[in-house]
Parts: sequence; C-alpha cells; structure tokens
Amino acid sequence: MVAGGSSPLGCVKDLNQLNIRAYYPQDMNDEPLTLAAAATDPALGSHLALMAAAALLAGRQTYPSGALYMVATPIGNLADISLRALHVLQLVDVVACEDTRHTSGMLRAYGIHKTLIAAHEHNEREVAQSICERLSRGERVAYLSDAGTPAISDPGCWLSAAAHAGGYRVVPLPGASSVVTAISASGVDARQGFDFIGFLPSQTAAAQAVLANAASAVRPMVLFEAPHRIEKTAKALGFLGGQSVTVCRELTKQFESIHTLAAAELPAWLAADPNRCRGEFVLIIHPAPVAVLPSEADAKLDSILLAMLAHLPLKTAVGVAVQLSGQSKNTVYARAIALKPADRLP
Repeated sequence: MVAGGSSPLGCVKDLNQLNIRAYYPQDMNDEPLTLAAAATDPALGSHLALMAAAALLAGRQTYPSGALYMVATPIGNLADISLRALHVLQLVDVVACEDTRHTSGMLRAYGIHKTLIAAHEHNEREVAQSICERLSRGERVAYLSDAGTPAISDPGCWLSAAAHAGGYRVVPLPGASSVVTAISASGVDARQGFDFIGFLPSQTAAAQAVLANAASAVRPMVLFEAPHRIEKTAKALGFLGGQSVTVCRELTKQFESIHTLAAAELPAWLAADPNRCRGEFVLIIHPAPVAVLPSEADAKLDSILLAMLAHLPLKTAVGVAVQLSGQSKNTVYARAIALKPADRLP
C-alpha cells in the first residue's frame, strides 16, 4: 500500500480483524496483528489502530505520485485530524510545513515520522522550486501550515501556484478551518456569503480603513486577531456602537469561548477578565442592521411638514399637514415634534 499509493481493501469486511502489519510493511514482525488486539494492548500504542482505520477508509482511493497534497490540520484539538489526512501523511515521501518544530510534534502524536522541509512566508517562493523538483521525480509531497487549511491567512499559495504552473497535480485534503468553524457557531446569517479579512494591517490608518467598511456591510466580516493586539482592535471597533460582534477564542481547545456583544461593549468586556485576552481570536462583525426605509406616505408627510414648519407655528403647520396628507392628527403631530428643532417648539 505505502509503495503503490492504494490498497486492496475491498475484501475487508470486519475492521476488527484487519491485519495492521499487512498495510505497514516497515513492521518486520510477520505475526498478524489485528486492530482488535492493538486497541486492547497499551504497549502497541493507539496510533497503530488509528492508522489501520485510516488505511481501511481512505486507502481505496488512488493517490498519484508526483503530486502536492495540501493537508488541513487541526486548529487546536488533535482529535480533529481526518483519517484521510493521516493516511496521506503516512504515504507521502516528504512533508513541507510552515514550522518544522510544530509539525514534528503534531506528527509524533499520530505516530508518524517523516522528513520535514520548512516552507514559511519568508522562503516559500524559493522552496517552491525544490518542491517541484521532487514532484518531477515522482515524489508525493504534503504541505501543512501550523493550523487549519493551508493558504488561508497562512503560507501555501505559492507552493500550489508553482505546482500548477509546472503541470503537477495539487490534491486538497479538506479539514479544519477556524473561519467556517467560527461562523457555524456565531448565529450570524452567512447564507449570502461573508467577507474574510484575515489579520488586519499592522498600521493603524490602514486597519481603520478596512474596518470603516463594517458600518455599512451587508455581509458578515471575519477577522483573525492575536492576543497582543486584541485590545487595540476592540477599541478600534468601538465606532460601530450597538452593532454586534462575535468573539471566538481558542476554538476547539479546552478553554474555548464564544460570546456575542455590542461592539461598543467589547473593550470593557475584555478588561473585566484577563483570561479573555488570551489565546487566538476569530472576530465576526455582524452586518449593520438594515435601516427601515420610510414609506411613500411617510416621505410625503415629512416633505409637507418641513415646508410648513419653516414658515408656520407648530399648531397651524400640523393642521395644514393633516388636510394635505390625509393622516391622523396624532400621527402628524408626533412627526412634527420629531422634525421641528427643539428651540422652536412652543
């Protein structure tokens, strides 16, 4: 299976009786090892059972050589890895990643050991050439960002573009994404789409220019924020007043929190508990409330009243407006009070 990229699993009927060693030939012991036995023997490690399940469910598909595999990884909870991702990570010849130390630790947790190549925002374009050389030799290469789906506010786009330009296949392996995870739990209506901003620019003026659009946005806006900048961003959002913001912190982790409140309340809410400023953030700015447009009759009444109030006493203006508009005296009077400047009321 590992050498050929696929496995003849069609005849397997009982996962518990699957011989793990048949799919991982690096284990030189010829004695059959079933999944059921591995699951009950702590000395074997749970990763053997996990990999067997991955081979059973994902191994029926063919995984071409000379291809770049863009692998989504957990955003905080290691249990959120997909079985298909585990299968491919076991299968590939080499793993390119944003941070070799982070990825090494994550792969060890799954019992996977691979050669790692650093490919981060500072060297991705240069590394892309060497990755393509590996693809030309028929190697399978996986790319992992530190968390979530590659190329979403993370490196990966240049590797993918270079592989496409070289005529190599790019295979996406979907999985965790903090963007859609946050939206799904926020209660915001994103059926008509959303605007993904990512991290705000570090320059204050540039960040304010981006946020200025939120006041009139008709779709949710999704931002990423780091703990050392969250308070500054919260203050910058204050101009939105009562417009709702959902704060998603430490998604999928032990201390996950999701809270929706008015933008103007956000700085005080963060200050009330130091723990609220810790961790990684996804902020969802809800669309501005749709203004209720005046009806044609209301617009006509306002036009009449404004003309009358500019030249007549309030009582006289109301009487004339009632006759011209056909609306009730109480309705016209209440609207006249709203329109007339306070210093000119009787």
